[in-house]
Amino acid sequence: MTMAPEKQGIDLDALIDDRRPGYCLEAPFYTSQEFFERDVEAIFASSWIFVASSAEVPEPGDFVTVEIGSYSVIVIRDDEGRIRAHHNVCRHRGTRLLGEATGSVGNIVCSYHQWTYTPAGELISAGVQAPDFDKTCFTLRSVNVRVVAGLVFICLAAHPPEDFDDFAEAIEPYLAPHAIDQATVAAQVDLVEDANWKLVMENNRECYHCEAGHPELTCTFFPTYGYEPEEIPKRLLPAYQRYLDAEEALHENCRRNGLPYALVEELSGRPTGFRIERAALDGKGESYTMDGGAASAKLLGDLDTFVLGRASLHVQPNMWFHAMGDHVVTFSLVPLGPGKTLVRTTWLVDAKAQEGVDYDLDHLTTVWIKTNEQDAQFCERGQLGVSSPAYVPGPYAPTEEHLEEFCTWYIERLKAHREKTAVRASSQSSVR
Repeated sequence: MTMAPEKQGIDLDALIDDRRPGYCLEAPFYTSQEFFERDVEAIFASSWIFVASSAEVPEPGDFVTVEIGSYSVIVIRDDEGRIRAHHNVCRHRGTRLLGEATGSVGNIVCSYHQWTYTPAGELISAGVQAPDFDKTCFTLRSVNVRVVAGLVFICLAAHPPEDFDDFAEAIEPYLAPHAIDQATVAAQVDLVEDANWKLVMENNRECYHCEAGHPELTCTFFPTYGYEPEEIPKRLLPAYQRYLDAEEALHENCRRNGLPYALVEELSGRPTGFRIERAALDGKGESYTMDGGAASAKLLGDLDTFVLGRASLHVQPNMWFHAMGDHVVTFSLVPLGPGKTLVRTTWLVDAKAQEGVDYDLDHLTTVWIKTNEQDAQFCERGQLGVSSPAYVPGPYAPTEEHLEEFCTWYIERLKAHREKTAVRASSQSSVR
């Protein structure tokens, strides 16, 4: 009997080194379990990732849990009002502590043997132990956490990227006036997409597909979106003048409210790749709604006008975000497997805004619920396509430059992780 030849493993390092600039990634980047596991360790366990807004944990004891590969993290507000992050693992015998996605606790109690921790992670009760047992040696293992203008980021690495302070300094002036820490959650929707996380990010980073694919979203896009000024057709010149007028009015409103609006773009060449800008919206110019009008009657913070367009932030590897005068919408993703990704969308309004009085939930959420559903279909079709033996990476279009930046950043981070792993292995070998 002749044995079938053993299937050869994927050479991840060769695929990383041979990535062709300007082209989509090879199929295994999107489909293989090996790359999924590498992505969890090299990207999601090594980068600063967005996990929640401070409005999601408004009171002491309020928490959210985040699942990243085999990791589970508790993000919780402690009794002093500080946001903390802990590994969701009991220090006794490793039991998962909190199983709910969100909730509120007085203390964190292990359901197995009732070891009890404060929200700050201190062990305060462990039953009967040996006389020399020291509770201070068994605090919860902490996770690096930083809060910027109400956005909560964590990093699972022991030594997180050192560029976070520069990143925070760049984005905080754009976001702080929206007073996210004074907002409340109006709605949150989780959508599991049957696609690799990189396809989800790539889809988000281009609007090549928007005109045909997102009728609700493009209600607030100027018809000249995506054109270079010199390429605008004559029939669209009136719309272009409307755009210029809206930008001028936006800039005046921003200056009066102390809001920066210039584009800052550092998508590759650094561990924490990001892009932020403020731009005008069409229609009433107030919000991402079907008519461009405000979705909530309450302004955020101390802003004095709804006509502030949208402040849009993108942070690699897992978030995008829009802040308007009346509300904020955050998006985050978490990879669940090679072909499955969780996308979480959260709408925030001023804490004093009342549903049914100051805002209608459908009006607030329709644009992005529809857009997310449409994007999920595009990404799922993309996953089917890259899974085919017929798939060959194609070139990015000129309007897809952010995809090239994203893939450049992604390959940079994979190589950086590989180098760190090699140095660590060499150091351990020399010690032995």
